[in-house]
Amino acid sequence: MSSRLVVNKTYKQFIGGAFERSESGRSYPVIGAEGQLLANAVQGSRKDVREAVAAARSAQGGWAGRTAYNRGQILYRVAEVMESRRDEFSAEVLRAGDGYIEAAAADETAAAIDRWVWYAGWADKFATVLGGANPVAGPYFNLSVPEPTGVVGIVAPAEPPLLPLVSRLAPVIVSGNTAVVLASERCPLAAVTLAETLALSDVPSGVVNILTGHRDELVPPLAGHVAVDSLDLTGCDAELAAEAARQAAATITRVVSASTAERQWTAEAAQSPYLIDAFCETKTVWHPKGR
Repeated sequence: MSSRLVVNKTYKQFIGGAFERSESGRSYPVIGAEGQLLANAVQGSRKDVREAVAAARSAQGGWAGRTAYNRGQILYRVAEVMESRRDEFSAEVLRAGDGYIEAAAADETAAAIDRWVWYAGWADKFATVLGGANPVAGPYFNLSVPEPTGVVGIVAPAEPPLLPLVSRLAPVIVSGNTAVVLASERCPLAAVTLAETLALSDVPSGVVNILTGHRDELVPPLAGHVAVDSLDLTGCDAELAAEAARQAAATITRVVSASTAERQWTAEAAQSPYLIDAFCETKTVWHPKGR
C-alpha cells in the first residue's frame, strides 16, 4: 500500500478575471455524498464580496456597450469551450452526489451547454420581443427599449450544481448586466470549473465573478451593497431570503427569485426571454415626427 498523501486541490474564487484566494486566507472542505473529501474551496469574506462588486461595476459599462451580436458570440463561445471539457464537467456533477449516475450527470452537462447556446441566440432578438413602438396620440414616435439594470447579485441554487447556475446566470449577462455569483455552498466545484471556462471564452474580466463560501456570511453584504442593482435570491432558504430582501429594500435593489415552474431546470419554463426581462429596465423615448 502506498504511503503517499493525496494532494487535494483548493478551488479559488474568480474575481475580476483572476483566480483569487480570500483575503482572510480561509478555506473549507467540500465533502461528497459518501462523506469523502472531494477538494477544498475558498471561504470568501465580506471584503471579497466588495471586491467582486467593484470588479462587476467597473466592467458593466464596457460589456453593455458591446453590440448584442458580439455578446451572443461570446455566450456561444462559452458553450464551445464547455463542449470541449464536457467529460470534466460531467465528472464534477457526478462527484457532487445526490444520487447521480453517469448518464444523468452527462445529461445535465449537455443541458447546461445547450442553455448557453439558447440564450446566445436571444442576444440580438430579445429587445425586439420585449420592446417596440408604442401607439400614442400626437405627432411623436414612442419607442420602448429594454436596458440592463447594471450589477446583479446571484445566489446560485444549492443543487444540482451546474444547470441551475447556468439557467440563472446566462439571462443576466446576455443583456449587458454583470454578475456576482455566490456558488452553491455544498457543491461549489462545478461553479469554479465554469469560471475556468469563462476565463477561456472571451468573457471580459469582471463580467462574471464567482465567490465560494458560507451563505450566511456572504449574502448579507451582497444584498446590502449600494452598487448592486438587482438581486437573485433563488438559492436562499426562506429565512435568509427574507433578511436579504429587507437589506435590499434599503437601497431600492430589485429582488428576483425563480418560480416553482422555473425551478424545474430541464423544463421549458426554465429558459425564457422573460427571464432576461427580469433583469432589465425599460427605457421609453419620445421623438417628434416631421410634418
